[in-house]
Amino acid sequence: MIDERRLVALAQTLVRFPSPQTGRMEAEPQVQALIGECVAPLLGEMGLATRRDAMGNLIAEAGSPGADRALLLMMYAMTHPQSRMSDPWGGTLIDTPEGPALRGRGVSEQKAPLAAALIALQSVLGSGRLSASHLVFVLSSAGETGRHDAAIAALSTLSRIPAMGIVGLGTNNRVSLGNKGRVDVDVIVRGKATHSSTPWDGIDAIEGARLVLGKLKEIKLPDREHPGLGRVTLTPTRLSSGPNATHTVQDSVVITLDRRLLPGEDPEAALAQIAECAQLPAPWQVETRKGPFMYPCEIAADGALLAAIRTGHARAGLPLPATFYSHGSLDAGYLVKQGCETVMWGPGRMEQFHSDEEFVLVSELVQGAVAYEGFLEATL
Repeated sequence: MIDERRLVALAQTLVRFPSPQTGRMEAEPQVQALIGECVAPLLGEMGLATRRDAMGNLIAEAGSPGADRALLLMMYAMTHPQSRMSDPWGGTLIDTPEGPALRGRGVSEQKAPLAAALIALQSVLGSGRLSASHLVFVLSSAGETGRHDAAIAALSTLSRIPAMGIVGLGTNNRVSLGNKGRVDVDVIVRGKATHSSTPWDGIDAIEGARLVLGKLKEIKLPDREHPGLGRVTLTPTRLSSGPNATHTVQDSVVITLDRRLLPGEDPEAALAQIAECAQLPAPWQVETRKGPFMYPCEIAADGALLAAIRTGHARAGLPLPATFYSHGSLDAGYLVKQGCETVMWGPGRMEQFHSDEEFVLVSELVQGAVAYEGFLEATL
């Protein structure tokens, strides 16, 4: 029942409404404008009352809030910045060896799932059969922030958290059985600034940072191996130093680390191990700080949610979806922590994320919308 032309036109509209990540994160005006000026009116046209929370998330509910059959759809407004992509907001149709595709920033990651979910939602609402179930739709102001703040704000407005949830993300239309979590860690190495003509009068924080990086490279990470996610990783992702001045021995260096977490792993224990390893003797001083954090996630392959997704595919005449485990982190882990069995799932190829020629095949966009529609009908 999915109208391909309407679906593609909607996806183009979403791409042409820029909503990139900036230093303002969830408060970025373009992200908030996409939510309030583009998507909210679309939900209103479907007959849904909407509300906004403290972080600007858009929330709509349909059916009966007390119903046993309840489902959460969480989509994302924020995309990767333009970066080196030319015409990122054009939403142009292009030809590829695999067929026509829609090109634009965020289309493979957030906006194809959002378009597919809106079209599927409209179809299901039009059936008028939701009186015995409860559907919650959330358009999060996050998407690239690497933290759960927006999800926490949105869920705090609900009287009851649904038992099942979908996090809309491009996953090649596969269903994620789990993902690694992540904790960002800042290691701050402090020294003493001086003019670079007399370096012996200072304490070189850059040299201290070099020693810390050497120690971190030898850290003995937990050797537990997950059958789908492998082992944990520790990766330096950023270095910054100060003061920002010429001919000056630097008195501080911040090393930002990405520590991936397996399901069941304690982030505080990971932080403590890094802090212990990163210590240096005098004359340097070292401080370790916990940054943004996202929970790991794992669900049962034979659980109720996967059963409903497979039933929906069968009803829609689609082959059963492939499953996988993701090394990336999003809000599924937080939702599972709150008792909502959740998967990451949607149209869009993960290998296209943040690329200079990001696109989604029209055929895969349609398949994603049909699969969402079948799942909604099977569940609600």
